[in-house]
Amino acid sequence: MRPPKAMKKPFSIKHHQDLRRDDFYWLRDEQRSDPEVLEYLTAENQYCEHQLAPTAALQQTLYQEMTARLKPSDQSVPYFKNGYWYQQRFEPDCEFPMLVRNKQHLSAPEECLLDLNEQAEGFEYYDLAEAKVSPNQQQLAFSEDCLGRRLYQIKIKDLATGQIAEHCVDDTSGEVVWGNDSRYFYYVKKHPVTLVPYQVYRHQLGVPSSLDQLVYEEADDSFYISLHKTRSEQMIVIGAYASTTSEALYLDANNIDAQPQLFNAREKNIEYELEHFAGQFFVKTNALGKNFALIAAPEQSNHVISLPFTQWPVIVEHKSDVLLQGYELFNDFIVIEERCNGLVKLRYRHWQHQQYQCIEFNDPTYTAWLAINPEPNTSLLRFCYSSLTTPASTLEVDLTSGQQKTLKQQQVMGDFNAQDYQSERVWAVARDGVKVPVSLVYKRHLFKRHGNNPLLVYGYGAYGLSEDAMFSSDLLSLLDRGFVYAIAHVRGGEELGRQWYESGKLGNKHNSFYDFIDVTEALIKQGFGDPKRVYAMGGSAGGLLMGGVINLAPTLYHGVVAQVPFVDVLTTMLDESLPLTTGEYEEWGNPNLYQDYQRIKSYSPYDQVKAQVYPHLLVVTGLHDSQVQYWEPAKWVAKLREYKQGDTLLLLHTDLDAGHGGKSGRFKQYYDTAREYAFLLWLAEQQPLS
Repeated sequence: MRPPKAMKKPFSIKHHQDLRRDDFYWLRDEQRSDPEVLEYLTAENQYCEHQLAPTAALQQTLYQEMTARLKPSDQSVPYFKNGYWYQQRFEPDCEFPMLVRNKQHLSAPEECLLDLNEQAEGFEYYDLAEAKVSPNQQQLAFSEDCLGRRLYQIKIKDLATGQIAEHCVDDTSGEVVWGNDSRYFYYVKKHPVTLVPYQVYRHQLGVPSSLDQLVYEEADDSFYISLHKTRSEQMIVIGAYASTTSEALYLDANNIDAQPQLFNAREKNIEYELEHFAGQFFVKTNALGKNFALIAAPEQSNHVISLPFTQWPVIVEHKSDVLLQGYELFNDFIVIEERCNGLVKLRYRHWQHQQYQCIEFNDPTYTAWLAINPEPNTSLLRFCYSSLTTPASTLEVDLTSGQQKTLKQQQVMGDFNAQDYQSERVWAVARDGVKVPVSLVYKRHLFKRHGNNPLLVYGYGAYGLSEDAMFSSDLLSLLDRGFVYAIAHVRGGEELGRQWYESGKLGNKHNSFYDFIDVTEALIKQGFGDPKRVYAMGGSAGGLLMGGVINLAPTLYHGVVAQVPFVDVLTTMLDESLPLTTGEYEEWGNPNLYQDYQRIKSYSPYDQVKAQVYPHLLVVTGLHDSQVQYWEPAKWVAKLREYKQGDTLLLLHTDLDAGHGGKSGRFKQYYDTAREYAFLLWLAEQQPLS
């Protein structure tokens, strides 16, 4: 079967006197209904399926392995809030959980708040954003997306009758915050063209959404709007966030007619997040240093609140080598989540003491995070922990005594034994002398240093998002077949603090690509993989990483998986109608400025495709993706087909029923993973497997 050949329709884009020809621009269809476009995508899917036909049995085997590791029936750790125990529970072999609660005691009769299997019935895709019970415990507001566009419809369920109200709210971000009298809630509306969250409305129960009150509208399209209720539950915060600047407004949660009050006016390159608890305002901000500090002042201290953040009382000081990621407030304690030398640390202290206690972790590479802690009047802290060899665990520590206990650890069905696997943390020296951390895992008895193990390197490197070392049960299917898996913590993430992020964005974006290549070469040199069987994987901005890397080092990798890849960076950043544009000028640059234009063009994978041998490539995307539009990977593959030399595989698979996150559902998602892993295993064996 010959590969599909996309028709070429000349189209020119001129900017800064630079004329770019884009013969595949016609693949852009915002309505996602053009028969010619759908025919091409379908042809690519058929070609992909045909080329991977030798792996069909392996794909099925992998899918069965992955799903067999899941506990058929499962439930989350219950948490207590406002007189009820809440948890999610999976019935045997169901794709989605039930949201349930028990009044006062877990032994009390169970009440089903929402069965997501019923909600998802009849849809190829389903995602629940939030489900919030009203303060009077009588109503449930929940937001769902049945297409994959991340446009959520908010519905109201009467918990006494089980009836879902006729009136609903469309085209929201999914966030729901109740007013304290349970008669109304706030939500965020998305822009009809750009899909940027930009308006806050107040919805009164029983009233059509067409009559909802506009509370706030963001005029600057580089800012995104979000909502949250403070820890005190007395205020509702409207957060306006750009890449490097933020602002907060707050409303009285007890007043149905409340109007937003500006807390601190936005100031370029100053970020802050607002919290309120025990009569005080808490602010996490970078005003005192890149890695953030925590400051606080009593609510009534107008003379302090009106001062610049640099003059507020400091609760957690800024440190040049420690990133403050988050915190949790209790009546008697404060808990800090921070990142030092690339690893997460949790420490805590009593409000009346200055000395912090630390929670210790033993794995060489791991992650930890604060769990759901809805009740502030307790000395019990819940947190989660995971490593490349330790399944996700929910633990509880008594902040008074320091005693810990494990409430739950993800159960891996079958013969999994954590002792069979080894994780390591190594450092690779990049070409400019900077040391880049790398997290590794492999199966002990299948690994041989300087042997013939296939090596898969994964990376992301953008937005200051740290790519943490977490357990993944599906990864066992590669490790059990001899693969070494590595996470390259390249610049652009925040693993080593804010500076690590800044040194991988804007004019420093090239560092992300070079770091990934240099890490790969260092791992080969250190004997972690067979030089002839090296693979790479990344998604979204990590897909951009993949595109940039294979342009720069096309022969280093035998095969690459690019998931929903952001590869047409220049064209997208010139189009202000798209979600990934104006809000991200501070991430990639503003191509309306000549210098930024040239810089983005120099690495944009679509613009830098050239006549050379490329590695075997599997590209996956979703037709309804609102983050990275499907036409970016489609155009990229079409252009690669025209330019690439040699006979390596070039495959595109478009999920016609999903968006940025791929298939939904507890089991269905593994069809995608099975395809990707089968592709890698097939290449590694250099022959069809069964």
